[in-house]
Amino acid sequence: MKIVLINTCLNGSTGKIMNAISDAASSNGNEVWVATSYARRKLSPNKHTDSPKYIVIGNFLSLYSHLLFGYLTGLKGCFSFFSTKAFLRKIKRIKPDIIHLHNLHDSFINLNLLFSYIKKNDIRVVWTLHDCWSFTGRCPYFDLTKCEKWKDGCKKCPYPRYKYPKTLINQTRKMWNLKKKWFSKVKKMMIVTPSAWLANLVGYSFLNEYPLTVINNGIDLNVFRPRQSDYRKRICGDSQFVILGVCFSWEERKGLDVFIELEKRLPNTYKIVLVGTSDAVDEKIPSSMVSIHQTQNQEELAVIYSMADLFVNPTREENFPTVNIESIACGTPVLTFKTGGSPEIIDESCGRVVECNDVDAMKREIISICSTKAFKSNSCVKRAKNFDNDVMANKYLELYNKMLH
Repeated sequence: MKIVLINTCLNGSTGKIMNAISDAASSNGNEVWVATSYARRKLSPNKHTDSPKYIVIGNFLSLYSHLLFGYLTGLKGCFSFFSTKAFLRKIKRIKPDIIHLHNLHDSFINLNLLFSYIKKNDIRVVWTLHDCWSFTGRCPYFDLTKCEKWKDGCKKCPYPRYKYPKTLINQTRKMWNLKKKWFSKVKKMMIVTPSAWLANLVGYSFLNEYPLTVINNGIDLNVFRPRQSDYRKRICGDSQFVILGVCFSWEERKGLDVFIELEKRLPNTYKIVLVGTSDAVDEKIPSSMVSIHQTQNQEELAVIYSMADLFVNPTREENFPTVNIESIACGTPVLTFKTGGSPEIIDESCGRVVECNDVDAMKREIISICSTKAFKSNSCVKRAKNFDNDVMANKYLELYNKMLH
């Protein structure tokens, strides 16, 4: 079987997910090509970037002209004409049995050309949705704006123009209609969502014409596992309890303000550690909190998860956060807001859920969980086994075979 996987990047959660699927498919005797945006090719060099079956879509000129024109016009995915044509010529030579789409919203590919080619050549497609962008006029999430206009046409969009994907002109109505035209009437397409929450939303969108299945995201359990170290002593001193937050783009939707408020309310026996911060974030948070800008590798991140008493995820917009899985895989329970698919990862053996924005409830649960040692490390690890990369990848391989035969 010949498979082409397309995503914006090889790094981050979506890149790791695509890589795991690619590796599993290759190990099972399939021919697999991986294609990403030019912008992301150097961010995380690995064996895929060195492979002759790694495809870079576009170049410096096509990417940044697409970004510029998309920003000026509000039309996303409408440019990169020649680079997309060049990519499709490669696809024509490969003659894939299946094209597996992931994130397409990074201004690196002409969506009309891509989907026209798929329809014309009757190619089987699996599309894994990692957020809501595919069926909205622009936004990847709409929880904070409390908007439901995506159901019938994104008029008078409340989503701020300065947020990703940034735009100078609001063209959400036009983009919603274009997406509906582009993404509809693909004869052989299967939609996959990592969470039941997102699957439910797809049912209200123009993508509801397609069969849909839920395949949870996975992680590498050989990397994320309980680890012994002196890391806690070195960065937290004699703190009785360590509360951890991990994010690689701290902002309102990820709950940075919640951690700042918790720092004010929790007793001084609790130490909050944030990973993925920056100089700008450091200026906002109290000096009593521990700020870690970046980790050297995933192994170091696993050490940090392992040293915490509780992982707190106050996200306000989320699909199926792999950080929750990484935490329980390292034996650390999770406390999260009831947001998106975040609660779907944990059960009564490894964490608790509170209503979104209820900081009082979050504080109470933090103290309760830490003071009573409510969750055992081995129970967390056992739960994480449901989200092993191998489990996820095998489900995709089963889906490929089902579509092919």
